[in-house]
Amino acid sequence: MKSMKKWMAVGLSSVLALSLAACSGNDEASSEGKSGDKVTLDFWAFGATNYEELAKEYEKENPNVKIKFRTAETAEHHDALFTALSAGSGAPDIAALEVDQLDRFKEAQDRFENLYDLGAKEVQDQYLDWKWNAGANQEGDFLFGLPTDIGPKALYYRADLFEEAGLPVEPEEVSALIDSPEAFKEAGVKVKEATGKPFVDSMEMAYRAYLDASVETYLNPEGELLLGKDGNAVKKAYDYAVELDKAGIVGKFDMWTPEWANAVNTGEFAAELGAGWLKGWMEGNAPDASGKWRVATLPTDFAANWGGSYISIPSETDHPQEAYDFVEWLVSPDNQLKSFQSKGLFPSAESVYDMDEFKSNEDKFFGGQVTASVFAEAAQDIDGAVYKGVKYFPIHQEVLNALRNVQEGADPEAEWKAAIKRAEDLISR
Repeated sequence: MKSMKKWMAVGLSSVLALSLAACSGNDEASSEGKSGDKVTLDFWAFGATNYEELAKEYEKENPNVKIKFRTAETAEHHDALFTALSAGSGAPDIAALEVDQLDRFKEAQDRFENLYDLGAKEVQDQYLDWKWNAGANQEGDFLFGLPTDIGPKALYYRADLFEEAGLPVEPEEVSALIDSPEAFKEAGVKVKEATGKPFVDSMEMAYRAYLDASVETYLNPEGELLLGKDGNAVKKAYDYAVELDKAGIVGKFDMWTPEWANAVNTGEFAAELGAGWLKGWMEGNAPDASGKWRVATLPTDFAANWGGSYISIPSETDHPQEAYDFVEWLVSPDNQLKSFQSKGLFPSAESVYDMDEFKSNEDKFFGGQVTASVFAEAAQDIDGAVYKGVKYFPIHQEVLNALRNVQEGADPEAEWKAAIKRAEDLISR
């Protein structure tokens, strides 16, 4: 599930230090917790999922359990959970955490149940290693959440624009051709020369080509700013975006704007470095583009994850084991397949990739291509999850501001130094 609103994350630890000790019990939960007694579990989620439908299935199989489901927009959900945890009361029994928000909540480890204590080790081998490990603390002995969906990135491309530029159209041929950052740029130049249209939609997407594949970005786990360090991965990503812009192949269609949505629909740019969840958005919002887009694997240098979530259990719950039993069931391979089929949530359980229902899932929007296999391959090429830290979003925005200034004619090195200074100011606050 994606975060469509980028908001400035603040340190949870400082807020919690001023809050009262956690209250005992959840006001909404049943006071009965003994095995066999009726139990009510509050479940807070965000975005479009099929979790409410699955919860009803679980209730039928477990008549002693009632799931009270609540969903909200991504930012609203995480703000409400932040507030409840800070106050020490009002948190749900079960809460979804978006991957970009996860490090923020890891600052409050004492406010969550350690899922290793509830049986999580027994299912660890069912999930991609990098996804599982990102849900744990730095020491690896505390698990905040069980893995749900992921966002493996791939190359979305307009087959008609590729054909016009004399490039191959079949996904396997495109993957073979665009097998390096250099080949990516060369293909973009050919598209621009033949069609007059940009290859990549925006400076942000050009920047994220390398950025999303970097294990360390703006901060290390100790909170140290990495931007000015020699060999920093962010500078490599920044320079590559500048290089693509100088080649004239980067557009000005910022993701989620009306202009970008129209450009996806009408073919105003040729390629998008998007995650698996983008497929569902395209199918529902770009009707004129049906049959014109395809999906190919990205160069291994760009292999990365963008998005996804975990299901956690706040420590306020009176029913940690009952909550865990439901969560383990909810994110099982069979149910991840159901979530993929109904809402496009891409599975983090590897066994799903071998299921017939998964492998035969043809996408009419993508010309009948089985795009699931492309994203499955991409998911298994990812080396590890990116460490983001509490102030990832505001620092990320400062670098994007620099890149947008460069696109308008500003000096790249001057903008880079200015972005570092602004990031240093953010860290010092």
